[in-house]
Amino acid sequence: MITKTALRGLLLGTTLMLGGCGVSYNSASVQEQAQGLPVEVIGLTSRSLARANSAPYTPRSLPAIFYQTAGGGSLRGMGALPNAPALPTLAPQPLELRVPPAVEPRPYEIGVGDVVLLATKSAAGSSVEQLSGLLAAQSQRQGYTVRDDGAIAIPEIGQIQIAGLTLEEAEAAVFDAIVRQGVDPAFSLEVAEFNSKRVAVGGAVAQARLVPITLNTLDLGEALTAAGGITLRDQDYASIRLYRDGTLYQIPVETFFARPEMQNTVLQAGDSVYVDTNYDLDRALQFYEQQLEVTELRSSARLRALNELQAEIGLRRAALAEARETFTTRQGLDAEPRDYVYLAGEVSTQNRFPLPYNRQASLADVLFANGGIETATGDPTEIYVLRPAQTAGGEDAVIAWHLDAGNAAALVLATKFEMRPNDILFVEAQPITKWNRALQQALPTLINTAATGVAK
Repeated sequence: MITKTALRGLLLGTTLMLGGCGVSYNSASVQEQAQGLPVEVIGLTSRSLARANSAPYTPRSLPAIFYQTAGGGSLRGMGALPNAPALPTLAPQPLELRVPPAVEPRPYEIGVGDVVLLATKSAAGSSVEQLSGLLAAQSQRQGYTVRDDGAIAIPEIGQIQIAGLTLEEAEAAVFDAIVRQGVDPAFSLEVAEFNSKRVAVGGAVAQARLVPITLNTLDLGEALTAAGGITLRDQDYASIRLYRDGTLYQIPVETFFARPEMQNTVLQAGDSVYVDTNYDLDRALQFYEQQLEVTELRSSARLRALNELQAEIGLRRAALAEARETFTTRQGLDAEPRDYVYLAGEVSTQNRFPLPYNRQASLADVLFANGGIETATGDPTEIYVLRPAQTAGGEDAVIAWHLDAGNAAALVLATKFEMRPNDILFVEAQPITKWNRALQQALPTLINTAATGVAK
């Protein structure tokens, strides 16, 4: 029979033998060869970091639906709307300066309603008797009025289209028409009455009137002077409002008198000038009634268009949410292509880590996103990133980037080390861990052997 002392010695000797030779337990480690593949172990330092990160890699991008928004678009059938008219308020407030855009001076163009005259350049030098008849006819008619069709009618000559022409162009057209009738006159064409282009002036002026635009440009100061000037007792909150092409401009009266360039504001046909002196809305509403009605109608149309646009944006947002949800579901079912890094060895969870979209992931991201090193069993001095590579001859190989984090400061390198698809993060076990696991596996066998021996 085997004594207890002999049994204890047998257990101890057998355990030491098995643990020493590693027969009972194989622990994974990084070696210079792996299934015939050469393994190059490179220590991870600040100098070798650049080489490790030099491997080309472009992170996958999120689908375009994650960059789209439901906003945008334009109002159906609506262009740019004019600003609301600036009406006086019931309480005095500082007036805003809204200067109208500059008008490019252009030669006067004859229009409907204008009256033109034929004048001889030298009565004594005219040898054409027929011209005296034309002049006599126009004297009786007080000149020739441009009709609605844009023409004037000269007896014995006929109709001549001059509307829209400058004075020189109209004179040439009349001359050609007279010459075609066999008359060779020496005359000039003059505008006797300017009726086609006018500016309305009203409000706090001596006399509201329509001021005609003549051969010379008409500026704001001249128009107000033609209406008898501004009649004010208090200029602090009075303003000159100019309505042009659906837009209302405003010049405070104080600014008008203080700045000469405001007085030189060039007016154009169809402008309406109104000098407002109080805070009674009735006067302004009467003067701008037509514009207010048009603005109200357009505002209603804009509100309807905005409601339609809001509904359209809601549909877009729902479509985007559905598309994004579908992508997320497919990703959860592993039906979308993805780049992964794999974790093995003494980590909290052996798992795979999906590389993020649109950015690089570091070794620290992968390590600590999954719980980090298993503190009870992992060896912080033996952290490896195993990366597929090729030798100079084009054969497959493995590079093992070794991070020694025995000094915790070395973990800073982990935040700078960029991971690549199919990298394997491996943490080796502590030497004591290997011994404990070998002993745990061998101990039942030894006990059974010893028990058999005792029974015999």
